[in-house]
Amino acid sequence: MTRTTRLIVLTVVTTLLVGLAVVYTLRAAGDAEAGRNGDYTTLSLDRPGRILFRSTAADAGRDHLAAVDAARPGEREVAARSCLVFHAAHGTGVCLQPARLALGTYDAVLLDANLREKGRHALAGTPSRARVSPSGRLVAWTSFVNGESYAGLNFATRTAILDTRTGRLDDNLESYALHRGDESIHSPDVNVWGVTFAADDNTFYATVATGGHTWLARGDVAARTLRTVRENAECPSLSPDGTRVVYKKRAPGADPDRPWHLFALTLATNTESPLAETRTLDDQAEWLDNDRVVYSLPGDLRADIWTTDADGSGHPTLLIPHALSPAMLRG
Repeated sequence: MTRTTRLIVLTVVTTLLVGLAVVYTLRAAGDAEAGRNGDYTTLSLDRPGRILFRSTAADAGRDHLAAVDAARPGEREVAARSCLVFHAAHGTGVCLQPARLALGTYDAVLLDANLREKGRHALAGTPSRARVSPSGRLVAWTSFVNGESYAGLNFATRTAILDTRTGRLDDNLESYALHRGDESIHSPDVNVWGVTFAADDNTFYATVATGGHTWLARGDVAARTLRTVRENAECPSLSPDGTRVVYKKRAPGADPDRPWHLFALTLATNTESPLAETRTLDDQAEWLDNDRVVYSLPGDLRADIWTTDADGSGHPTLLIPHALSPAMLRG
């Protein structure tokens, strides 16, 4: 390739990248303008009893944050803010979204109670999971560094925890000391993902994968440690009262691309029980209250949010159609 040809190619590529960045910026500006013109609703994270989620409806609000009353889900209110993955608690939100100008990169954007940006951090890869602690102080996010599915184990993730009060960022939980019983595990294949926080702003649960196995692990932010609790458990979610963890578990004979069923673990007794949802899924469930969980399943427009009892009784019920990434706002 001659020098002239290289210059032409470079010019074309640069023009294309700039053009796409401008389109993204203009779209974001258009969303903000639409919000000012009343086409979107001003949502708040300080309204308990509501569920916020990413809308997948085939309309102008697709991929935008939306909200419904948890007790009587009806017509949704849609915000100007759009997210790929979202979670919120106690007036703090986290939105995983494309970076402003750099193509193919993503940011974890911290939001205040009115969904206004108050900080952002670059993700190491593509968005996967996000959680905010019950107090709103700690925020966690997971991204795929390699691969884009948890179905196999040939992927790599990066999970970070940010203390919004002190500004401390643990940008890779693989640096935490990992223990299984009396054994300390040191292996280059360790992956950590799917954080869920306890109410003390220190204890958390997460998935740890190593040696071809996945584990539910209990983490300690202050001590920077992870300790395995139970094998074959992924994407945990801790109940509001801190007594149970619901997670997805690989089921024998299930679809190899979506091999998981939902189970609940009572921490005091280490007793595990299956939930009534028998369809395979790939999601980190959210607790509606101490007795029911919500989660996303594929639907006719990307995803729907369903609910089922956490004790395995009853049957799954469609809660919010055309929605995913639910976050239950509590008092």
